Formats: sequence, structure tokens, C-alpha cells
Amino acid sequence: MSDAQAALKRLCDPTAEVSAHYLVAADGRLWQLVDEVMRAWHAGAGSWQGRADVNSRSIGIELENPGTRPFPEPQMRRLESLLAGVLVRWRISPRGVIGHSDMAPERKHDPGPRFDWQRLARQGLALAPVVPLAHTPAPREPLDACLDAIGYPPAPAADRLAAFRARFRPVAHATGLPATSVDHDVAAAVVAAMVGGGA
Repeated sequence: MSDAQAALKRLCDPTAEVSAHYLVAADGRLWQLVDEVMRAWHAGAGSWQGRADVNSRSIGIELENPGTRPFPEPQMRRLESLLAGVLVRWRISPRGVIGHSDMAPERKHDPGPRFDWQRLARQGLALAPVVPLAHTPAPREPLDACLDAIGYPPAPAADRLAAFRARFRPVAHATGLPATSVDHDVAAAVVAAMVGGGA
């Protein structure tokens, strides 16, 4: 949508068949649109960690941003405060905080590579691995196996890789296939962080 007011109007229109629990404007204004105990229609078709019907098992937070510019400080502060409460109330691990592109990489691209996942991770609000600084050749799981272990659903390889890069390598210059050795290293670091309880 063009702005928060347009998004608010659409999210509150029953004929649109789309909703979210929360909407956060660029200036930090917050609207709760659906009670957290109720199911919202924010995710649509997709899955995460092998589970479909993401709407029934998640809290949907929409952010005013076209995905082409940084997310403003007031918006990020409000999101951090909101997320902290949601994670405590629902006993959600930071690894359970995902973007739309994570659960539906073939059709969703938000929040996009300008979203500051590292900032959330520093506060324990999202998963971010310690990324190796240099590639060390070693036997490793295929990238697809790592993406499966992280939770990405089946999708065309290019879409899964693009969603992964937007989340875990947002400044990467690599695009398209094939995956690079750094993609492999970062994916392995994510899996290691998940297994090691890093988030």
C-alpha cells in the first residue's frame, strides 16, 4: 500500500480478506487490529519448518515500508518493544521471528534486504548467526539441506536462495543461481546457531 493509512483501510476491510494483528507506521504509530488470541489473515499460503497454515500459529505484524528504503528509527523502536512483549507472552524463541519472504519465498519479498535483522538479533528478538569472515573449504551439507533445516518451505531454488540472502546476507552482491561458497557458509552458521541454542 502507498502508506500506513491506506494499509489500515485495507486491513480493516472485510471484503479484502487480509488482516494482521498489528500495523506499525514509519513514524512509530501502532495499531492493534486483531486480538492476539484470534487468527489473522496475514501470511496466506506458505509454511515454516514444515508446518503449513502459518496464520493459525503466528502473530502478524505489518510494517509501513515499500521495501526499497531503510526502516525508520521510530518504527524500529516500536517494533522492538512490540516484539519483546509478544515473545514473552507467547514463549516464542527468537528463531520463531520470521518475515513473509521466509515462509513464502516464491510469492512474498517482504520485509526485504533493507530490514535490519541484525539489530533485532542483538536484542535477542530474532535469529542472526555469527557469519564466518572467510570461506574455509570443508565437507558440508548441501545448501538445500541447510535451507530445509532452517525452515524454508519447498519453492523454486532461485526464490528460496533470494529469500535466504535477503534475510541473512542483505548486503550480498550475489544474485540468482548458482549459490556461492559464502551462501553455504552462512547457511551452515544459521543451522549451527539454531542447534547450539544461539537464538
